[in-house]
Amino acid sequence: MVGMSSRLADGIFKYVPALESLRTYSLDHFRRDLFAGLTVAAVAVPQGMAYATIFHMPPAMGLYTAIVMTTVGALLDSSKQLINGPTNAISIAMLSALAVLPEDSWIGAAIMMALMIGVIQTSIALFRFGDLSRFISHAVIVGFTLGASVLLLLDQLKVILGIKSMGGHHDHFLVRFYRTMTEGGAIHLPTFGIATFTIAMAVAIRFLNRRLRLGLPELLIAIASSAALLAFVDPSQSSGVRLLDPVPRELPAFALPPLDWNQMRTLSSSAAAIAFLGLLEAMAMAKSIAAKTGQKLDMNQQCLSEGVANLAGSFFHCFPGSGSLTRSYINHACGAATQWSGVISAVGVMGTILLIAPLAQYVPRAALGGVLILTAFRMTDPKAIVYYFKATRFDAIIMIATAVSAVFVSIEFCILIGVFLSFAFYVPRAAKIKVNELTITSDRVIREATESDVRCSFIRILNIEGEMFFGCAPELERQLQAFEESLPDTSQLIVIRLRRSNNPDAVCMHVMENFIQRMKQRRVTVMLSGVHAAMATTMRNVGLDQLVGPENIFREETEVWASTFTAMKKAYAQIGTARCQHCPNRQIAQEERNDWSYMI
Repeated sequence: MVGMSSRLADGIFKYVPALESLRTYSLDHFRRDLFAGLTVAAVAVPQGMAYATIFHMPPAMGLYTAIVMTTVGALLDSSKQLINGPTNAISIAMLSALAVLPEDSWIGAAIMMALMIGVIQTSIALFRFGDLSRFISHAVIVGFTLGASVLLLLDQLKVILGIKSMGGHHDHFLVRFYRTMTEGGAIHLPTFGIATFTIAMAVAIRFLNRRLRLGLPELLIAIASSAALLAFVDPSQSSGVRLLDPVPRELPAFALPPLDWNQMRTLSSSAAAIAFLGLLEAMAMAKSIAAKTGQKLDMNQQCLSEGVANLAGSFFHCFPGSGSLTRSYINHACGAATQWSGVISAVGVMGTILLIAPLAQYVPRAALGGVLILTAFRMTDPKAIVYYFKATRFDAIIMIATAVSAVFVSIEFCILIGVFLSFAFYVPRAAKIKVNELTITSDRVIREATESDVRCSFIRILNIEGEMFFGCAPELERQLQAFEESLPDTSQLIVIRLRRSNNPDAVCMHVMENFIQRMKQRRVTVMLSGVHAAMATTMRNVGLDQLVGPENIFREETEVWASTFTAMKKAYAQIGTARCQHCPNRQIAQEERNDWSYMI
């Protein structure tokens, strides 16, 4: 009974890493988590409200998302410093996704999208596809961030200028932007003044924080100052500056997410794209922090965290979210020790709702617009853009294509375009396989054979090197056929070294089978050396071991080239001494290998 309880506890701790951290939790950990969590909460409040307004959600939904998603994500996160919740990237993607629906249905659709995205992300985790993220170039994330920052900047111009949004929900974003700028009316100077004041305050406080190391919540102070300024100069609210809707002084309540099957069909492709985007965003930030802390991450666990957090959020009036770049960075910079800093952050946001929620109705929308304009500029990383632009042609193409498609196609599908290009460029490079003939020189050096080398009339040595998956099959077949055409009629035996051949699949095994069959027709024996465990298993599964003959398969040994030398000795013994008893290779193959050199 005790053993069963222990196994149950271990299972719970495995999937709830925050509980695992309690095994070694200390007072110092709590002190660090408390400071980091409260600092993150001070940033989460204005960001949550601002990110909600990006796609016309009530500010309260942004705060609810910063409570529920952050709490659930913190409990399940593999990363100790990642903070989940509302993010600008997901909000921009949601703005594009929901644009196909009437605006009065956006709130219910956003909650339903959280459910759909949560199901997709959780499924990815359950099928353990999280590790596939390592095959996606980080240039995709850099390009997406660049494109998203441009869209956010353009979208918030109407807010800080105080002009009316124009265009239908079926219009492309750039069409709506053009119509808004040309038909939205004149600039409203009081609104523009409030936005400018907010930006100036945030920049000034940031400057003081850096110079004096004050640690002040710049965005919160800037928004509060703008609200105070407007209340002082316009107490009657006659200037026409728009304010936020009231935020209820209540915590998120449980409710079943709305389900509209027609909307689900319409939004399904966008939900898949945003789910993938959310995972990439969270994983990129988690990896970035882990590179500094040395923490080992479980990417499938991180996928599970994102999925369950979105699922839970859909039952508490939350819209989709992901791992926040800004708040995660602040959490790490403030010294967060464990995932509990995220829980403390959520508690801090809850306290803010209960204490100052009624004051939110005095916050100018232009103040949040100013905060988002700042966010758009801070999203971009010029160093990363230059780095990937200079690195390789492939990185530059992926980054630029992702950024351009974000603006001119759609924000949620640009990530899929970038991922497609990543695979399109990766597969041809991964599909390179090398089949080269080897020779043994008189000074006991094994190297690749050249045209000037005298070939043995009876025995040839081949080396196959690379990934033996279906993408390599055509090239493997081409090179084996070229080698076959060069074989003299006197050939009796081929030793194929497979030590550096990895991840064999059925297609490449079929190519090898065809080659060996053709050699049998020419009465040429094939021996396979350096056969590692995975290769041996695949051979056995497809019956290739029986075709070659178990006696002609030499398993990989600890010492490099050992199995190949064993195969060569057997080869020389098999053809006998009458034809090549004076061959220097025969004599060399019988010697010890202590003073041998390998140039391959």
